[in-house]
Amino acid sequence: MARAKLKNSPSESNAHVKTVPAGTTEDVHGVSPLLPSRRMGSMGSDVGQRPHAEDFSVDSSFSQVQVEFYVNENTFKERLKLFFIKNQRSSLRIRLFNFSLKLLTCLLYIVRVLLDNPEEGIGCWECEKQNYTAFNQSTNINWSHIFWVDRKTPLWAVQVSIALISFLETMLLTYLSYKGNIWEQIFRISFILEMINTVPFIITIFWPPLRNLFIPVFLNCWLAKYALENMINDLHRAIQRTQSAMFNQVLILICTLLCLVFTGTCGIQHLERAGEKLSLFKSFYFCIVTFSTVGYGDVTPKIWPSQLLVVIMICVALVVLPLQFEELVYLWMERQKSGGNYSRHRAQTEKHVVLCVSSLKIDLLMDFLNEFYAHPRLQDYYVVILCPTEMDIQVRRVLQIPLWSQRVIYLQGSALKDQDLMRAKMDNGEACFILSSRNEVDRTAADHQTILRAWAVKDFAPNCPLYVQILKPENKFHVKFADHVVCEEECKYAMLALNCVCPATSTLITLLVHTSRGQEGQESPEQWQRMYGRCSGNEVYHIRMGDSKFFMEYEGKSFTYAAFHAHKKYGVCLIGIRREENKSILLNPGPRHIMAASDTCFYINITKEENSAFIFKQEEKQKKKGFAGSYDGPSRLPVHSIIASMGTVAMDLQNTECRPANSSKLALPAENGSGTRRPSIAPVLELADTSSLLPCDLLSDQSEDEMTQSDEEGSAVLEYVKGYPPNSPYIGSSPTLCHLLPEKAPFCCLRLDKGCKHNSFEDAKAYGFKNKLIIVSAETAGNGLYNFIVPLRAYYRSRKELNPIVLLLDNKPEHHFLEAICCFPMVYYMEGTIDNLDSLLQCGIIYADNLVVVDKESTMSAEEDYMADAKTIVNVQTMFRLFPSLSIITELTHPSNMRFMQFRAKDSYSLALSKLEKRERENGSNLAFMFRLPFAAGRVFSISMLDTLLYQSFVKDYMITITRLLLGLDTTPGSGYLCAMKITEDDLWIRTYGRLFQKLCSSSAEIPIGIYRTESHMFATSEPHDIRAQSQISINVEDCEDTKDVKEHWGIKTSHHRNSCSSDQSEHPLLRRKSMQWARRLSRKGNKHSSKTAEWISQQRLSLYRRSERQELSELVKNRMKHLGLPTTGYDEMNDHQNTLSYVLINPPPDTRLELNDIVYLIRSDPLAHVANDGHSRKSSCSNKLGSGNPETRDETQL
Repeated sequence: MARAKLKNSPSESNAHVKTVPAGTTEDVHGVSPLLPSRRMGSMGSDVGQRPHAEDFSVDSSFSQVQVEFYVNENTFKERLKLFFIKNQRSSLRIRLFNFSLKLLTCLLYIVRVLLDNPEEGIGCWECEKQNYTAFNQSTNINWSHIFWVDRKTPLWAVQVSIALISFLETMLLTYLSYKGNIWEQIFRISFILEMINTVPFIITIFWPPLRNLFIPVFLNCWLAKYALENMINDLHRAIQRTQSAMFNQVLILICTLLCLVFTGTCGIQHLERAGEKLSLFKSFYFCIVTFSTVGYGDVTPKIWPSQLLVVIMICVALVVLPLQFEELVYLWMERQKSGGNYSRHRAQTEKHVVLCVSSLKIDLLMDFLNEFYAHPRLQDYYVVILCPTEMDIQVRRVLQIPLWSQRVIYLQGSALKDQDLMRAKMDNGEACFILSSRNEVDRTAADHQTILRAWAVKDFAPNCPLYVQILKPENKFHVKFADHVVCEEECKYAMLALNCVCPATSTLITLLVHTSRGQEGQESPEQWQRMYGRCSGNEVYHIRMGDSKFFMEYEGKSFTYAAFHAHKKYGVCLIGIRREENKSILLNPGPRHIMAASDTCFYINITKEENSAFIFKQEEKQKKKGFAGSYDGPSRLPVHSIIASMGTVAMDLQNTECRPANSSKLALPAENGSGTRRPSIAPVLELADTSSLLPCDLLSDQSEDEMTQSDEEGSAVLEYVKGYPPNSPYIGSSPTLCHLLPEKAPFCCLRLDKGCKHNSFEDAKAYGFKNKLIIVSAETAGNGLYNFIVPLRAYYRSRKELNPIVLLLDNKPEHHFLEAICCFPMVYYMEGTIDNLDSLLQCGIIYADNLVVVDKESTMSAEEDYMADAKTIVNVQTMFRLFPSLSIITELTHPSNMRFMQFRAKDSYSLALSKLEKRERENGSNLAFMFRLPFAAGRVFSISMLDTLLYQSFVKDYMITITRLLLGLDTTPGSGYLCAMKITEDDLWIRTYGRLFQKLCSSSAEIPIGIYRTESHMFATSEPHDIRAQSQISINVEDCEDTKDVKEHWGIKTSHHRNSCSSDQSEHPLLRRKSMQWARRLSRKGNKHSSKTAEWISQQRLSLYRRSERQELSELVKNRMKHLGLPTTGYDEMNDHQNTLSYVLINPPPDTRLELNDIVYLIRSDPLAHVANDGHSRKSSCSNKLGSGNPETRDETQL
C-alpha cells in the first residue's frame, strides 16, 4: 500500500484546510482511518483519487488518504482458494459436483461391461481383432483378454470428457492446497487414484490405438467415498448444524463395505475374462458369499490373477473393516455415555420436558419420575435429562427398566452450549426444570451455575416455560423472569418457623404436595396408620365454579357458607378462590366474598372432581330428620343448608358473642334455662350479616389485649408497633406487616450472652421472658434466617404469644444481617455450636420449647452423599438424650436418613415401622418414609420435598403460590393465613370434626383443614434407658443414703428433682455405684416385708440399674450449669414424651371424633381485609371473640 509522509506547516496547512459541513460524506474528520473496511471510498475530494505517492506533497497535511485493507485476498490464487476451499457453500457445490462425476464414471464402467462382447474380437482400436478363445486348464493365460476391452466411441468420448474435467479439477485443487511440499501432494492415495483413472484417457486423445485399453475406472468409487466424507463436513458447516459422529462413522462404514464389494466385483469379473467368463452378477454373488465368510464354493475364480485379487481384497478387508468397526464401537460407547440426540421428528410430534441438573443421583431421578408420571395426562410425555456428568451405574440400571427406557432419554451435555440444547430440542420442549445441586459446599456457586443455565435456556428457547430451583434468596431476583421459582432457604426456614407455632406444618405441606392415592398403611393392623395413610392422599385441586358439581349450587352464597356445606355434603375442603379478573389467589377470603360462577375454586380432596362419582344415599330419610345441632354419621346430605335457608328453627344463639383473642377454647353455649338441653351450633349464613359480630373477629386489633392487662404488663407490650421491616436483607423478599420495635435495637443489645451499656443481662434467665424460647442452631447467619423471623413476628400473631428467638450461630453474623433483624422484638444471637453443651445452656435451652437445627453447609462435602446429614443427625440424637422434653425440629437433605432420627437400636416398634416402610416402598409409594415417627410428628422433614413442589407446578401452576401463602412468605391483601388451635376439655362438647367445621365457620369464619393428633403409646423395648416404669421416682442419692425408713409409698410419682448442694459434686462417688448401694440397702430392709414386697423391690432394683444412664446424663448437665453459674431449677429430667406418637390428618371425614389435645389447623381470614369498610365500627364492637390462640397451651413461666 502506498504510504504518504505528511508534514505539518502552519502557513501551508491553513491554506489547504477545507471547510466541510458536518454530517456529510465529505467530513474527513468524522471517519476514522482505523475502521476495518476494505475500502474507505471517496471522501468527496480529489485527494482520494491521486494514484501516486509523489502527488501527495507536504502541503496536503489535512488531505484524506485512501487505504485499502486485505489486499492479499485480491490475488487470483486467493480468489480461487476462497471459491474452491474456504467458502462453505461454494466448496459444498464443488464437492457435490465431484461426487456426481465419480458416480457417473462408475456407472459408465458398468455400462461398458454390459456392452462388452469378447467373442467379437479383442485388440487395440482400429487394429485386427483376435478371436476369443475359451479358457482351458492346459493352456496359458491369454493376457490380451485382460489388457484390451471393447469400448464404443460414444462411450469413450463421454469418459474422456469426464476424465479431462476431473484431471483439471484435481490439478487446480493440488495447486491451491500446495504448502511447500510437492511430494506430500503427489503421494496422496486420492491423487494417485485420480491420475490412474484420468491420465490414460487423456493419452488416448493423442494416441488413438489405446482407446480400447483397459482402465480400472471402477476405482473411482473410493474417490466418490472420499468426496462424500468431505461433502458431509461442508454440509454441516454450511447449515450450521452438528450431526452426530455416530452418523458419520456409520456412513463411512457402509461406504467402505460398498467400495470393497464393488471393487471386488468389477476386478474379478474383468480378470475372469481370461478364464471362465463370469457375468457381473455372478461376480457380485461371489464377493458377497466370500465377505460374509459363508463360502459355498459354487462360483470360484479359475486363474491366478483373479485368485490373487481375492487374496488382496480379503487382506484389505481384514485390515480396514476392523478399524472401522472399532471406531464405530468406540463412538457407540461414547454415545451411550453422552446419550445421543433427541429426534427432531419426535420433538415435533411428541411432547417432552427437559430436566437440567449438575449431577444426577438415583434419589433425585426417582423422585422426579414418580412424581411427574403420577399424573394421568403426562403418561405420553418424554423426559430428556441434560447433565454434564457421565451417567452413573445406578442411574443406568434404572433407565434400562422397560418402564423408563422408552420414556426417559439421558443426554450428557451442558445447558450453556447451544449444541447440547439443540440436541435436547429445548425450543420444542413443553417445560425445562433447572435444579440446583444442594450437595455443594459453596451454595452461592451452585446458584450461580443455576442462574447461568436459566439465562442460557431463556436465550436459546424464549418460549419454553422455565421451572427454576434456587438455593439462596438473595439470588432469586436473577431468575425472576422464570415462570416458576422455588427458593430453598426461604421455604425451609419458613417451615421451620411455623413448626414452632403450628406443630408439624412441614409434614402437612409435604403430604399436600406429594401425589398419593391414600393407600399407604391400609393393610396395617394399627388404626392410626390406616387413618394417617388415608388422609395423606389429600391434595390441592382446582376447578371453575361454574363447571363444578361440588360448588355450583353455592353461586351467590358467601365463601364460608360454600366451604362448610361442600365439606358436609361431599367431604371436600374449600380453601381459596381466584377471581377471573384478578390473578391473585385468596385463601379464605371470608364470608364477605360472594361466590361467582367465574371463580376458580381451590379445594383439598382425595382426588379431583373430574375423577369422582356421586352417589346419594338416605336422602329422603335425612330430609325428614332435620335437626340443627345433630351431625349423625357420615351422611353427605346438606341438612344445615336447608335449615339455614329456612331460618325458622329455634337454636341457642344467645351466647354467640366474641371471646378474648388470647383464648384457645371454643365457647360452650349456655343452657337456655334448662339443664337438660344439649348445646347447639349456629348455622352458617348464606350472606354475611353486617350486624353480626364477624368484623370483631376479623378486625379487632391485638392492642385490645393490652387493655385487660396490668400496668406493668401493658408497659412492656406497648413498646411494640406494627409496620413493615425497614431493612430487607435481600432483593425480592415479600413485604409482611410485623410487630416491630419503635426504634432499632443497638447491635450490642442483640448479643444474648454479653452485657452492654444498655443492659447487663448475660443469659436467658436474666431477661425474664414470659414465653418459652425458640432456639435456632445454624452455621452462618444467612439471609434465609430472615424468613424464619418474619412468620413468628407477623402482625396477626398475638403480642402475648410472641416467643423470644435466639440464634445460635457458629460464625459471627455480618453487619447487614444484624441491620435487618434489629427492628424485631425479642430476637437475639449468640456465637456457639450445637455440639457444645455450654453454648446450649448459655442460650437458655432449659427454658426453650423448640430447638431448630439447620443442616450445615460444611457437611455437604462428604464423599458419600448420604453422609451429608451425619453431623446433624448425631447432634440431634445427643440433644434428644440430654433434653428429652425438648421439641427438636430439623431438616435433612436425604429423606432416607429420617430413620436415624431419635434412633432406638432395639426398639421393636421402630423395627416394625422399618418393615412397613420397606413394604410401602415395594408397593411403589412416593411417601414410604411417612410412617417414621419423627416425620409424622413434624420433628423432621426433607428439603427434597421442594423438588416435588416444583414438579407439581407443571400440572398445578398454583401450588407454589398456595404453599407460599400457607407458609407466610407472601401476603396477598384479602388472603388468610395458617394458624392452629388446641382442643381442650371445654371444647369436647362439639364432639366431631364436622360440627367443629360448622362452629368455626358460623362464628369466626375460619376454615379448618386438618388435625394434629397426639396419642399415648407404649413402646416395647429391650434397651435399658428406654424402659419406663409405671411409677417413675425421682431419686436424691444422698437423701436415700441418710434415710433409715422409707418415708413415701413406692407408688407415688414425684415430679420435681431435688439437687444436693451440701458438698462439691466432684467428691461424690459414681452415681451408678450409689444407686446400687441404695438398692442393696433396700433389699436388706425388704426382709421384713412379705414375699410379694420382696419381689417388687427386686423389680425396682432392676429398674434403678437400668435408669442409671439417664441419671448420669442429668448429672452431667447439672454440673455444667453449676460451672457456668446457671440455676438448675429449670432442668426437668423426667418430663419425657417418648411414650407418645403424633401424626397429621389432612381433611379428615366430618364424623371424625375430636380428642383431647388435638391441634386443629385453621386458615384464618385476613384481619386487614375490610379495614377500610369497617374501621368506624371497630371500637364499638365487643372486645371478645371466638378464635384460636396459641396452638399449644404453654405454661407462662417467669424465668
